[in-house]
Amino acid sequence: MTEATEDRSVLTRPAPAPDEVLRYGPDTAHHVADVWRPAPGAAPGRPPVVFLHGGFWRPDYDRGHTRPLAAALRDAGWPVVSAEYRRVPGRPDLTTADVRAVLTALAALPGDAPGGTRGGYVLAGHSAGGHLALWAAATPGVPPPLGTLALAPVADLRLAHELALDEDAVHAFLGAGPGGRPDLDPVRAPGPGSPVTILHGAADRIVPPAVAASYAAAHPGTRLVRLPGAGHFAVIDPLSAAWPAVPAALAELAGPSGPDGPDGRSGATAPD
Repeated sequence: MTEATEDRSVLTRPAPAPDEVLRYGPDTAHHVADVWRPAPGAAPGRPPVVFLHGGFWRPDYDRGHTRPLAAALRDAGWPVVSAEYRRVPGRPDLTTADVRAVLTALAALPGDAPGGTRGGYVLAGHSAGGHLALWAAATPGVPPPLGTLALAPVADLRLAHELALDEDAVHAFLGAGPGGRPDLDPVRAPGPGSPVTILHGAADRIVPPAVAASYAAAHPGTRLVRLPGAGHFAVIDPLSAAWPAVPAALAELAGPSGPDGPDGRSGATAPD
């Protein structure tokens, strides 16, 4: 499979709108997060999945293409929050500040509020969003997840830069080579304090599986699953043969779930 043969249909496939949109900061275009609530009668106790979309950190791609994934997880009984964040080439600290801010805001919501994560949450992300999820899970001061699911993540910035992935997306993101920002490179950071699972298509030519393997080698506790025949977008496509591995991995990371935490004041609001 070459990059040209990747099935990208999930990126433009119609999907339901979210049940609610929360705002976590002043930028009404980017400081927002879509919320999907599980249907009445869904199995209780599942923690929210907070999802960070991919797109090589570029402004061309937003959270809209994650709607099929979010709707499928919602239909399977998971609360889902799909977060937006700023994507300004050469200004990576805006992106990471937004990831930190949305996770902090969601943790401040009452445990039973839509999108609230006080009772625990699973952090997930795809491609560049997988990079951000791995970064956030290992960063002090970010509310820690129960576990992290990285889907075809750009988990090693130095290797991704050497491979010049997506027309040197790492350089575009950082505004320089990755050598000066080891703090943003998950493979060079301490491992997260909670479990990490990586699902990576064995036929992925957009982010080759070697990038995930490098992270797993640096952090031996990582569970790395290579999905035979799957490309880059199969791991976010509910119609793909690889999809069942995604909810299965989430269930494993969620583990036993207890009651939600106590109420508290909200740090996220509905947009005007």
